[in-house]
Amino acid sequence: MSGAGDGGLAGSYDPQRIEGRWYRIWEESGVFSPEVNPDGEPFTIVIPPPNVTGVLHMGHALDHSIQDAIIRRKRMQGFAALWLPGTDHAGIATQMVVERELAAEGLSRHDLGREAFVERVWEWKRQSGGSITGQMRALGDSCDWSRERFTLDEGLSAAVREVFVRLYERGLIYRGRRIINWSPGLRTAISDIEVEYRDTVGQLTYVTYPFTDGKDGEGGITVATTRPETMLGDTGVAVHPDDDRFRGTVGRRVRLPLVGREIPVVADAGVEPGFGTGAVKVTPAHDPLDFEIGARAGLEPIQVIGPDARMTDAAGRFAGLDRFEARERVLSALREGGFIARTEEHRHAVGFCSRSGTPVEPLLSDQWFVAVADLAGPAAEAVRDGSSRFIPGRWEKNFFHWMEGLQDWCISRQLWWGHRVPAWHCPVDGTVMVARAAPAACRECGGGGLIPDPDVLDTWFSSALWPFSTLGWPEDAPDMRRFYPTSVLVTGFDIIFFWVARMLKMALEFTGRAPFRDIVIHGLVRAADGRKMSKSAGNALDPMEMIDRYGADALRLSLLLAAAPGHDVPFDEKWVDAARRFGNKLWNAAKFVIVHQRVGPVPPEGGYPEDPGPADAWILSRLAEVGARVDGLLDRYRLSDAFSELYNFAWSEAFDWYLEMSKPALADADPADPRAQAARRTLGVVLRDLLKYFHPAIPFLTEELYGHLVGEGMCVTASWPAPPSYPAPAGMDVLRELVTGLRRFRSEHNLPPRREVPVLVHDPQGIWEEWWSPQVTALARMVPEPGAPAPGPGYSRVVAGPLSAFISLEGLVDADAERKRLGGRLERARRDEERARQKLANPDFRERAPAEVVAAEEAKAAAAGSLAEKLAAQLKELGVS
Repeated sequence: MSGAGDGGLAGSYDPQRIEGRWYRIWEESGVFSPEVNPDGEPFTIVIPPPNVTGVLHMGHALDHSIQDAIIRRKRMQGFAALWLPGTDHAGIATQMVVERELAAEGLSRHDLGREAFVERVWEWKRQSGGSITGQMRALGDSCDWSRERFTLDEGLSAAVREVFVRLYERGLIYRGRRIINWSPGLRTAISDIEVEYRDTVGQLTYVTYPFTDGKDGEGGITVATTRPETMLGDTGVAVHPDDDRFRGTVGRRVRLPLVGREIPVVADAGVEPGFGTGAVKVTPAHDPLDFEIGARAGLEPIQVIGPDARMTDAAGRFAGLDRFEARERVLSALREGGFIARTEEHRHAVGFCSRSGTPVEPLLSDQWFVAVADLAGPAAEAVRDGSSRFIPGRWEKNFFHWMEGLQDWCISRQLWWGHRVPAWHCPVDGTVMVARAAPAACRECGGGGLIPDPDVLDTWFSSALWPFSTLGWPEDAPDMRRFYPTSVLVTGFDIIFFWVARMLKMALEFTGRAPFRDIVIHGLVRAADGRKMSKSAGNALDPMEMIDRYGADALRLSLLLAAAPGHDVPFDEKWVDAARRFGNKLWNAAKFVIVHQRVGPVPPEGGYPEDPGPADAWILSRLAEVGARVDGLLDRYRLSDAFSELYNFAWSEAFDWYLEMSKPALADADPADPRAQAARRTLGVVLRDLLKYFHPAIPFLTEELYGHLVGEGMCVTASWPAPPSYPAPAGMDVLRELVTGLRRFRSEHNLPPRREVPVLVHDPQGIWEEWWSPQVTALARMVPEPGAPAPGPGYSRVVAGPLSAFISLEGLVDADAERKRLGGRLERARRDEERARQKLANPDFRERAPAEVVAAEEAKAAAAGSLAEKLAAQLKELGVS
């Protein structure tokens, strides 16, 4: 560990040299454990568990940076802060990884058998899985790794079985035959989140179904479909009961083309009258809405597409064909039979399995389901009564919308890797028994040889228990008693329905309490142009590459500054570079304070000067003001605003104005001089408190600098700043405005940096302070004197509040050359303004040009006009009217 005041800061800022070293120190010293503050009030975050197969992406980087900033601050505030890490077993993704490995060896999982395959997956997990946790360490996640959890840990598995059995006993879990999302590529049911909808241009085919009671077979009803192959399983035609076009058709029967089956025309309010002809074919085994219509009308479901995406025997002469080949054959047969009324191009969304890339098949299947209606009510009420609150609050509306009209949740998957459904089947009488452990015999016939259910549970089922299963439930575990309910959940809006809502349901059902008080919702990280980041699009930024190039601190700070609550983040690598430059600025400021001014060691807390000079009092007053605002913003989870406030204060005030203003007191002064002592003490405490304030966002750099400045303890466990209020000196804004104006004058007239220039200061209200004079000389290289010149040209005037500063131009500039230079610039500025004004005066331009182009032209005109006014004023000073 570095000591205060040593020469370790002589070099330049190098994130790679700092970051890996400090993370090892933190982890080995146990500072991430809540026991570091044994008497503190508990504050808990459970990490949204990333997939064990995953790697850190920009969404993770944002999510984890927010969580880490929250937990690090709470730790510094004295809370017993627990950030519990863990990973998800990711049933489909992990099984696919290992199956690909087997395929490279010429094997399949069926060659190994279930038991050997599962052991092979565990071996992969032990050797290769979980690389994301190493990347989380590289990012700086201050998780308590001693409490790390995995969704297939024995304790979590016991919780899954307990929940399943209890819900089954309450009648809220059942096995039934319903429409589910089926992935033919994976041969398993999949969740809605694993369905990726793609905008597809297809064909809408209008097919006429003849009435069976028509004279000589005349007359019929025409339906429109994008999937003609499924018509082989039609068992009805439906119309809306209020659609007058079909009022006389309800109750009649039609003959199904190509099949010959007679099917009824039924009325159902689920039909959308505006689609196609208003009449729709009903295929209960292959469409969710059709399944519901069929159930209401008593229509038999006939499955004509199987789990392999091939036509079943029920498809008659089309049996055995791939579903898409069957589509073409069916269309051809319909044309030959004269059943097609017309076709038209149709753009619609088609669901694809995000894992296998194959089109999803809505399929009637025997699966395990959770009846969610009884669970949804308490979850919605917990949000209504404030037990859990969404931040920003606007996400509550989305939450309540999702909670209405919920469909039962399909929780079974036809995989081998995951939590096995705790059910056993009797091979004799078909009895199904759900239990926490394997029954010895069938409860009905008493026979043995029970067959375990082959399915595993949806990964979202176990992750729905994450806030309490990770803390030891269902046991009376100490962590469950101390750290549950958790304090805050941080996650993206895209999984509010799939995860947040389910955690609320399960936690309220099994613990009686909402699992978290605050639900902080952030947006998605997108490419700079707003498009979704993806490797295929070539616009994805790899967080690990950003860390290697700029450092983890720079990546974290850039994300936190950009992430306005609830809004997407159109991310640009330039932001990371800018954050890296800020780190360099902080490093150099610390080097000036510690190395050049030999400030330190600074006490870990307190140590504020009792009798500060005016400049010292100003920066201390600003530190207290900014600190109070930052605390208020962080308490409301407005991290972007909070760290922007700190960033601007540090960059523009502490490390710019105050560093410069402290130099007169420090220059050539006796070290015992009270002014020098106050300035050094102020420099030390301001830097120390800023390091603490910034630590949650940029932990590595602040820890390194804190060690050099303070020399004892670590920033990660230091107390959160509480700077006292100081009365700010009057007129500070006027002084800064005056110095800024004088600096601008020097720049505009190209004056040498070291040339001191006399300036007459007209102070009609008597606000000038004695200490201002050395500051003006030091900061602007101007020597102020009281007075005002006689009226007339030859002076330039700088206005700051009630003050006017007059600078004689005689001997400073070549008046003739300056008049010529300024006159040329004035002429160009007026031409630019005139061109812009003419364009804006054209009605066609304003009507046809995009709004951003018009706004840019208006800004151009305003800027040119402002420059012209400024140049005219400078020429007037030189005697040009």
